[in-house]
Amino acid sequence: MTSALALAGITKSFPGVRALKGVSFSLQPGEIRALVGENGAGKSTLMKILSGAYSADEGRIELFGEQVLDPTPAGMIARGVAVIYQELAQAPHLTVAENVLMGRLPRKGALIDWGEAKRRTIEVVDRLGFDVDPTARIGTLSVAKRQMVEIAKALARDAKIIVLDEPSAVLAQAEIDQLFRVVRQLARDSGVAFVYISHRLREVFELSDTVTILRDGTVIHNGPSNGLTTNDLIRSMVGREVGDVFPKRAPRIGEEALSAKGISTPALLKNVSIHVRKGEIVGLFGLAGAGRTELLRAIYGADPRGAGEVSINGAMASIGSPRAGISKGLGLVPEDRKTEGLFLIQSVGFNIMSASLAQIVRFGLLSLRRERKIVSGLIERLRIRTPNAAAATQNLSGGNQQKCVLARLVSAGCEILLADEPTRGVDVGAKREIYDLLVELAEARGLAIVIASSELPEILGLCDRLYVLREGEVTAELDARTATEEQVMHFAALH
Repeated sequence: MTSALALAGITKSFPGVRALKGVSFSLQPGEIRALVGENGAGKSTLMKILSGAYSADEGRIELFGEQVLDPTPAGMIARGVAVIYQELAQAPHLTVAENVLMGRLPRKGALIDWGEAKRRTIEVVDRLGFDVDPTARIGTLSVAKRQMVEIAKALARDAKIIVLDEPSAVLAQAEIDQLFRVVRQLARDSGVAFVYISHRLREVFELSDTVTILRDGTVIHNGPSNGLTTNDLIRSMVGREVGDVFPKRAPRIGEEALSAKGISTPALLKNVSIHVRKGEIVGLFGLAGAGRTELLRAIYGADPRGAGEVSINGAMASIGSPRAGISKGLGLVPEDRKTEGLFLIQSVGFNIMSASLAQIVRFGLLSLRRERKIVSGLIERLRIRTPNAAAATQNLSGGNQQKCVLARLVSAGCEILLADEPTRGVDVGAKREIYDLLVELAEARGLAIVIASSELPEILGLCDRLYVLREGEVTAELDARTATEEQVMHFAALH
């Protein structure tokens, strides 16, 4: 059988780094291949070469037995390759039909044939088995439906090879199940071949037929996924034994640091109350739309509260803005670090010091010497992998970008850390490093930490207590050390 895709000896270098070193694998029609590796292993670079966005320095790309000599984005799309990135490339102000048929809208003479556009969109959407109004604007849809629209766009272009980059990162379990059903159906019934990129290793075994593991730009493993264990994957990805996923805890819990009582917001939260003590890690868990993010933002002052009060170290605190929250010792790790947590085009050093310039200003002048000392110390302490402090933050891996956010909060003297999805889009090795850092901040520095996460094992493995939210209300407060996944899910979904 002719391969749908064959990559042979793909090599790519950037200034100061060799991103890919002779990467080779093939993909058969109807095959679902997982592509895994740590952040910085070369997955994104490889997919950009496949999409035509980058040119390989060496190597060969073949599609259905024919070599592609000069790949370009338009040319690869025309050849049936679709890459669906985690940050969806859509026009939110346009309709579903306009996004699905972008650049290919049917016409009647000089005018767009909107009736035919609607018919074609319904036809391709029906193949995916999900219901969406072709005239709905993309910006009004859930993330899950927006991803389905991207797959519909690929099918409308007759894509035979679809790359899904971290598609489950922002989906609830029911939405992930629907996505998997669609992928399996297209692979089985239409022969569409998939490359599936994910940091959630259980998905590798649940969905894929084969797996390619990259480490430092080199293929470590190519083969069936059913002969591997999770430990095999982790060992191959990081080149070492990671040990237990979660660090051992020896909490020294002190007095109450944060109390939020009766927090309500116009859109969702209803009389929510939580508290956290110094040295304690408290979790927030709930299904999509439960109010985890909204609660953290309301406490921090990023979103307005309709009712409720916040106390810091036993004293009532007036927090109506992020600036006020920061002045009270609060620090927020936002859910989307790229748009809300970092100045991506700025340097690592700029991002680390951006909330604590007062430390390095004397008589109105910036002390570059003191800045270098603080930044280099935090880079070393948090093990941020960067060529130097002047490197652009956008060039770092997801895990190291997240460490930059944490380094900024540490530099600013944060005493109460609110972390929203702190390990989203982060590989297993970097996850353990972030867990170690959070535990160190709680136990060695006495920070009070609240973690909101959609990963229940993360909440149970890292936290001392947890609050379960459902539709904007707290349904349970549990001891994380004795709670079970079944018990938590009962309160999250069925209570």
